[in-house]
Amino acid sequence: MRGATHAKWAACAAAVALAATACGGDGDSGGGDGDGTGVLSSSWGDPQNPLEPANTNEVQGGKVLDMVFRGLKRYNAKTGAAEDMLAEKIETTDSQNFTVTVKTGWKFSNGEDVTAESFVNAWNYGASLKNNQKNAYFFGYIDGYDQVHPEDGSDQKAETLSGLKVTGDNTFTVKLNQKFSTFPDTLGYSAYSPLPKAFFDDHAAWLSKPIGNGPYVVDTYTKGSEMKLRKWDDYPGEDKAENGGVDLKVYTDNNTAYTDLIAGNLDLVDDVPASQLGNAKADLDGRYINTPAGIIQTLAFPFYDKAWDKPGMEKVRTGLSRAINRDQITDTIFQKTRTPASDWTSPVLGEDGGFKEGLCGDACEYDPDEAKKLIEEGGGLPGGQVKISYNADTGSHKEWVDAVCNSINNALGNDKACVGNPVGTFADFRNQITQLKMNGPFRAGWQMDYPLIQNFLQPLYYTNASSNDGKWSSPEFDKLVNEANAESDRAKAVSLFQQAEEVLRDDMGAIPLWYQNGSAGYASRLSDVALNPFSLPVYNEIKVS
Repeated sequence: MRGATHAKWAACAAAVALAATACGGDGDSGGGDGDGTGVLSSSWGDPQNPLEPANTNEVQGGKVLDMVFRGLKRYNAKTGAAEDMLAEKIETTDSQNFTVTVKTGWKFSNGEDVTAESFVNAWNYGASLKNNQKNAYFFGYIDGYDQVHPEDGSDQKAETLSGLKVTGDNTFTVKLNQKFSTFPDTLGYSAYSPLPKAFFDDHAAWLSKPIGNGPYVVDTYTKGSEMKLRKWDDYPGEDKAENGGVDLKVYTDNNTAYTDLIAGNLDLVDDVPASQLGNAKADLDGRYINTPAGIIQTLAFPFYDKAWDKPGMEKVRTGLSRAINRDQITDTIFQKTRTPASDWTSPVLGEDGGFKEGLCGDACEYDPDEAKKLIEEGGGLPGGQVKISYNADTGSHKEWVDAVCNSINNALGNDKACVGNPVGTFADFRNQITQLKMNGPFRAGWQMDYPLIQNFLQPLYYTNASSNDGKWSSPEFDKLVNEANAESDRAKAVSLFQQAEEVLRDDMGAIPLWYQNGSAGYASRLSDVALNPFSLPVYNEIKVS
């Protein structure tokens, strides 16, 4: 896009770990005979934001939306491919103007029909500046976005997106402000979910008990304790719930959740702590899952701090990358459940989808001598020391941050060159990041919203993109991303995205650390447990005996 109209793609924060208080099972988590009546309990964390589809951009809230909503597309639980869900068809002749036909027969759980208007009203709400939705910029490619959500601080000039038009009960058109050939594939992301009239008629009531069109309904929610979701018996989709419901129990510590699982007080943990990875296979007797996921862990830099963005600092940033022994850390800390990263995407994309093993080249290869040389040539570490910030409450981050610092210290021959900087809670950590208060590298990462190489690059590194937490910027990178988005030939688009990735590499805009697997453990009374390519449990397929 041109000028200030570029999309600030919002995101699911990657590697977001569990949050809130420990609690075990209760009498309401009933058993069953695999007949769809049993209720399972699963570890969870309170959502950061209200559960509006356009306002949820983190993993815990995303788990709920994935159970309560269905959109035009849905990502295949095994392959990640974007497949039609409520979309009867999405047609275009020029990759800029699209006609969407919504399937008939779909309803919300309160009985309202899902129509074309359900989508258009929801997207207009999500895009509007006055509604302050975290995912507003997912609508940034739709014509008229600059009028409903000005980025220059001016007042909102329009109430609705000029690029959206309802043309029938089940049809609407979308006009983009530039060509975007893979736009339909993004429409499985939760921000594009439809909303019922009840959302607009009594917004407060809807927020207290969200109404969607997915296989589950929200029964009750007690913040800091649990959310109870129950099977919607009249759900019209083919992917009906195979269980009676899910009790999402809130934990502040995934070690406590794991302990509850082993003790029989919890049915499912979808984030096995690093300290237990070596024991999980034996503890769980075949009920342990470890599968590749669309997640990458990185270290971001505060480019708004000139100490990290002055001439020569690209050598320092690259030197730090070369000082990290990724193989040793993934072997010892993560028991080989992580894979050293050699690009900024994920292997789950496949080569056709944009993953290119080794794209980072020497810049991601461990070489202590070269690391020390580069850092010296770049003028040395700002202030003589690197402090890596991370949230200390969840996710086993202390272990790997300490290991990264040990690796850097050993490479530089200075045991004080790198130290960890723990921030008490994930919320505090994110607040410091969004308020631009970081003064050194900080834990970052990405869990894909949809399986496209664009989603690993544009949201994080495009100038002023909303998940560009370090504020890295490159006109050359932006230009290549824009060209890739406009390219209708997928192979050519992937090539352009990879060229943009090389620009990111040459400046070391962020250090790729490792690709993350999804890990989970579950109780013997569950069967058909699986994680999708986003590392989320496929709740609706789980059977309870």
